Amino acid sequence: MTGKLIAYTNARLLDPATDLDRPGGVLTEGKTILDFGADLFKDGVPDGAEVIDCSGNCLAPGFVDMRVQLREPGEEHKGTLASAGATAVAGGVTTMACLPNTNPVIDDTSVLEFIARRARKIGLAKVFSYGAVTKGLEGKELAEMGMLSEAGAVAFTDGVKTVSNAKTMRRALGYAKNFNLLVVQHAEEPSLAEDGAMNGGETATRLGLPGIPAEAEVIIVARDIRLAEAVGGRIHFAHISTADSLHIIRKGKERGVQVTCDTAPPYFSLNELSVGEYRTFCKLSPPLRLEADRIAIIEGIKDGTISAIASDHDPQDEDAKRLPFAQAAFGGVGLETLLPISLNLYHTGEMDLLQVIKKITCDPADILNLPAGRLVKGAAADLTIFNPDIGWKIEPDNFASKSKNSPFDGRPVQGRVLRTIVDGRTVFELDN
Repeated sequence: MTGKLIAYTNARLLDPATDLDRPGGVLTEGKTILDFGADLFKDGVPDGAEVIDCSGNCLAPGFVDMRVQLREPGEEHKGTLASAGATAVAGGVTTMACLPNTNPVIDDTSVLEFIARRARKIGLAKVFSYGAVTKGLEGKELAEMGMLSEAGAVAFTDGVKTVSNAKTMRRALGYAKNFNLLVVQHAEEPSLAEDGAMNGGETATRLGLPGIPAEAEVIIVARDIRLAEAVGGRIHFAHISTADSLHIIRKGKERGVQVTCDTAPPYFSLNELSVGEYRTFCKLSPPLRLEADRIAIIEGIKDGTISAIASDHDPQDEDAKRLPFAQAAFGGVGLETLLPISLNLYHTGEMDLLQVIKKITCDPADILNLPAGRLVKGAAADLTIFNPDIGWKIEPDNFASKSKNSPFDGRPVQGRVLRTIVDGRTVFELDN
């Protein structure tokens, strides 16, 4: 059965996977991309097709976010699958991977299947799930990674918890290798990070806050690269925040270790001084680091050491943030700010537009082996139309997210999503 024809005309086509950046159009039929290209509509649009004039704006594959916390099931007061889906498509994200730290934990196929069913029913951004590395995220007994993978888990992580026991991590990497699975680590040595509230150093001392030293991240990165090298497994580090971690990852890559990493917008656009006078919205995990680390993260994105930019969407309710800094919850929402903050790398001349968009489309999709992030004939019609130059101010109260805890509150930015299409359906359109 054929579906409705829609012609997207007068677009600036962007497909980072093939270095495509030129004027053109896209034709969709039902849920799929029928065709695209520079001269697609030179003889006019097909009879009966609905025309959507992109007015010269960018048309790219829908964005892929590889690190999102949904909060459903278990913490619906912070966020739901519906609110996460709404805030995702408002940010141009059509595919996202959710962490397993739900309640109950995604260490069982029934929870994974529940999330998949709910996401399909809601019909906004597509949701893929990580499986837990260890049962209950307790860092002791391995979860049934093989069964979870068969049920659709895209990779394995203990979410915001570090698999801190080296023997357990070695076993996980070895087991994952047998199934060609990816293990994703939140790199933070718990005993060094315990009771810490922000980056360790002079600023923390001046503010009278307990610090989390950079070594907490670096030690786990160094250890797990050695373990992956020993067993031949695949390791990915989430939200890398320090220059020293990047140095170790580069050395690991040079030795042929199967290691990748991502970062999140706060780590290349903010530093520890953003905490200011105890701004709890800037209490993140890992913490905001030194300016030298921020610059190093930008270099890591530019040279490819960092393969992807993820939103690290971590919704917290107001009560959890309106506390003294040391007691406030870690985390910031990020789905609606993923594009404009990432585009700052383009507007400052650090990277060209295709290079930036690559980090939020095909690169994260490749890491997780997801069918997304590319313009491909016959593929799902998941598209994002955006203007990279529109200026606006981030006002979290206007977010579709249930929680509003953004570290970018009040920041002027450039770049706005105008329309988001999932399976050929417009699921978000910016109000004029």
